[in-house]
Amino acid sequence: MTRIADAIAPHGGTLINRIASPEQKAEFLSKADHLPRISLDDRAVCDLIAIAIGAFSPIDGFMGQADYKTVVDDMRLANGLPWAIPVTLPVTDEQASTLSEGQLVRLDDPTGRFIGVLELTEKYHYDKTREALNVYRTNEEKHPGVAVVYGQGATYLAGPVWLLEREPDPRFPLYQIDPIDSRHAFRDKGWKSIVAFQTRNPIHRAHEYIIKCALEITDGLFLHPLVGVTKSDDIAADVRMRCYEIMLEHYFPRGRVILAINPCAMRYAGPREAIFHALIRKNYGCTHFIVGRDHAGVGDYYGTYDAQHIFDEFAPGELGIMPLKFEHAFYCKRTQSMATTKTSPSEPDERIHLSGTKVREMLRRGELPPPEFSRPLVAAELARAMQIPESYSI
Repeated sequence: MTRIADAIAPHGGTLINRIASPEQKAEFLSKADHLPRISLDDRAVCDLIAIAIGAFSPIDGFMGQADYKTVVDDMRLANGLPWAIPVTLPVTDEQASTLSEGQLVRLDDPTGRFIGVLELTEKYHYDKTREALNVYRTNEEKHPGVAVVYGQGATYLAGPVWLLEREPDPRFPLYQIDPIDSRHAFRDKGWKSIVAFQTRNPIHRAHEYIIKCALEITDGLFLHPLVGVTKSDDIAADVRMRCYEIMLEHYFPRGRVILAINPCAMRYAGPREAIFHALIRKNYGCTHFIVGRDHAGVGDYYGTYDAQHIFDEFAPGELGIMPLKFEHAFYCKRTQSMATTKTSPSEPDERIHLSGTKVREMLRRGELPPPEFSRPLVAAELARAMQIPESYSI
C-alpha cells in the first residue's frame, strides 16, 4: 500500500517528540526526590506541552542564549530558520544559583505535581526592555505580554525537555489532536491543502465569512482555537468551544472541518505572534493560515494590518506556509450580507463593524450582539454563559 505523503513538512523538517517513553518516565520518577526542582507557571506548562508534542518544532527545549538573541533581534533561530517568539524558562537569580549546567531539573506544575524534566545546558541573563520592545513593540507594562516579561525572574534556564506523560486535556479530551494526529487525519481525508484558523474569541459572522472564503480554495479547515493561558477578561475556553460546536453543527459543511484545541498560551504580541501562530499550524500539517484584522493584538498597540505586513519581511516560501490575508469583514446593510471593502459597494454608515473586544464589552453590559454580527444560536449560548436575558428569538 502506497503511503500518502503529508501536505507539508514540519518547520525545520522534523516533527519533534519529547514525550518520555515508559522506560524514560520510570527512570525520571525513580530520581524524582533527588532532583532540584522548578515550579512552572501556567504559561510555562503550556510551553512544555507544546514543545513535547512538536507544536514548536524544531525547538526541543527552552531556548539557549544564541537562539534567544537572534529570535529577539532578527526573528530567526541561530541557524537562520525563521522564528518570531522566544520560548524561554525564567527563574529568579536565587533559584538559578542553586542549579548547575549539566544537571537534570525536575519541572513541577503549579500544584507541585512532577510533569517534566529539563536537561539544563545553560543559564543566562537577558535584557527585559530589549525583549519587550522587539517582541511586543512597546515597553509599557499595561501590555499583558510586557507585564509578564517585566514580572518574571532575571535568569533564563535553557536545555532540552521531556514531558513525563501526554495526558488527555481534562476539559476537551475529544478535541485534543496533537500534530502527529492532525497530520494523520489530513492524510486519511486526502486533504492536500488545509487552512488553519486561530482564534481566542467566540466565532462570529466576520470570522465565518473569511473562513468560508478560505474554504472555497482549500480542501479542508483546521479550526484551532487557543485554550491555553489568556487574559482574565477573555471569554472562557469552555464557552468558546460550545460556540464552535454550534457553528460546525449548523453552519458549516460536514466533513470539511476538523475542530481541535491549541494548547498554547497567548502572548498578545500582534505581528510577531501571527508568524508564531502560522509556524505552529505548519507543524500541525496546515498549508495555509488565515490572517485577519489585528491578529493577536491587544489595545491599540498594533496597526490594523501590521500582522499581515510582517509576512512580507520573509522571502517567498521561506516560512513554508501560505498566509491568507483578509480585510476587516462587516455586515453590509445594502447587500444584506457579510463583505469587505473589496466586495461591498456600501458607504461607511451602511456597515456594521464589531470585533471580539466589542462583543465582550456588550456581553459585560448585559447586551447581546446583533444577529448581523453573531449567529442567533451562538448569541444564545453566550447569553447563557454570561447569564443575561435573550432579547430575540432563535
